[in-house]
Amino acid sequence: MKYRIFSLIFALVLILSFAGCGNSDNAVSSAAVSVAETERTEIGEGSISFPFEVVVKDQTTAFLVHTEQTSVGKALQEVGLIAGDQNEYGLYVKTVNGITADYDTDHAYWAFFIDGSYADKGVDQTEIEAGKTYRFTYTES
Repeated sequence: MKYRIFSLIFALVLILSFAGCGNSDNAVSSAAVSVAETERTEIGEGSISFPFEVVVKDQTTAFLVHTEQTSVGKALQEVGLIAGDQNEYGLYVKTVNGITADYDTDHAYWAFFIDGSYADKGVDQTEIEAGKTYRFTYTES
């Protein structure tokens, strides 16, 4: 009897492990999306929402920002996630999620990305688009 139970459990484990070995890219990416969504902190209020990530070294902090603003920069400033100095080129972001990058001291800056690609304009000039993910990455040159 003891061997039958052991054999049954062993067979079940093998079946389940082989079931997970399929080459289904959709299953993997869906699982990754589900995990990322459950780990997001929701912040702000409003009918417009977008995912926002802060990357420092190997650690990512994810937010789902709710706002009535139309630009990413204004929305992030409104909820207190970014701060910086305004100049002739727009907002120069110095602080993200409470972490300050000081280029003059350690050659660090915040790089702004949209869907994983380096943004071609500043955060305050970027309109919120449905389905896009926005990210600031702490970068040292």
